[in-house]
Amino acid sequence: MADITLQAISKKFGSNTALRGVDLDIKDGEFFVLLGQTGAGKTTTLRVIAGLEKPDAGQILIDGEDATSWNAAERDVALVLQQYSLYPRLTVRGNLEFPLKSRTQNFTPEQIKERVERAAETLQITRLLDRKVEKLSGGEMQRVSIGRAIVREPRVFLMDEPLSALDANLRDVLRVELKKLHHDLGATFVFVTHDQVEAMSMGDKIGVLDKGRLVQVGTPDEIYSKPLNTFVARSVGTPQMNLLDGVLAGNSAQLMSVATLPLAEPIGEDGQKLRFGIRPENVVVSDDGPVEARVFDVENHGVIKIITLEFGGMHVHATVSAKMKVAIDDTLRFGWKPEKVLYFDPETGRNLAL
Repeated sequence: MADITLQAISKKFGSNTALRGVDLDIKDGEFFVLLGQTGAGKTTTLRVIAGLEKPDAGQILIDGEDATSWNAAERDVALVLQQYSLYPRLTVRGNLEFPLKSRTQNFTPEQIKERVERAAETLQITRLLDRKVEKLSGGEMQRVSIGRAIVREPRVFLMDEPLSALDANLRDVLRVELKKLHHDLGATFVFVTHDQVEAMSMGDKIGVLDKGRLVQVGTPDEIYSKPLNTFVARSVGTPQMNLLDGVLAGNSAQLMSVATLPLAEPIGEDGQKLRFGIRPENVVVSDDGPVEARVFDVENHGVIKIITLEFGGMHVHATVSAKMKVAIDDTLRFGWKPEKVLYFDPETGRNLAL
């Protein structure tokens, strides 16, 4: 188990800057998720921690020791990739034994057998031990890939989008299993994903990356409820947070001169241009709502419907009960929960309350 600290880590590949002064603290036993889109720097961060990439600047500390110059073996980390990295002609047992039989290891056959069987039991793949890997399903292969990491009993598990190649139902199953595995092992996990659902449902802490910069670190609730800026606000939540331009008018938001909505605790001065943020679940559709709108779109998600409302050239997403009868081109009225409104600077995107 280990604490991991990155101090002002920067990394370039030619003219491309992958990481820009990243500072990060990951606590021992934490399930830490790095969230960001393609090119944000997630995989580079993971490879720097693993010792597969050397930073151009900054330090990496593992349990307080400067590990910047350590190689991958000295760092004692295990990397699980989206591609399974298995030997297809070996059995599951052979794949699990493989990392324990390297020249740098000194395990007895009995110790190897014990570790393999313990990992297989943990991942519920005991029945597959004597099956060739090429005969496995995608989900089974990913379990074996994770098992290869477990048998080593590393200080840190590094996972680079390990679920992204799986179908939706299997991703749901393995998300639960990975959280249980983390709980059972008590190990430090660093998990990279572009999927906000994975980040919100799995992480003890989430770090949001954008173009090589670590924008915000916090619990899932902090990232969702108190985003540092509009980028973070729209990085989590389905559908995304509504961002509406307008001006502050006393205790109201004046939206592009077409709608006025009440505010609970306004931030700013009268006449100040603001970007108002409201989550779709905090948009209230009711007969006495202050704003009239046309239904632009309806998505049925089973227990809820997501409707898109159009007014004055703007769109607002709202979640309503699946039982509500609504169709495209219907006219509805809506408001919002004033206490749930966030205030952002329209130029910088900064949350004015933080």
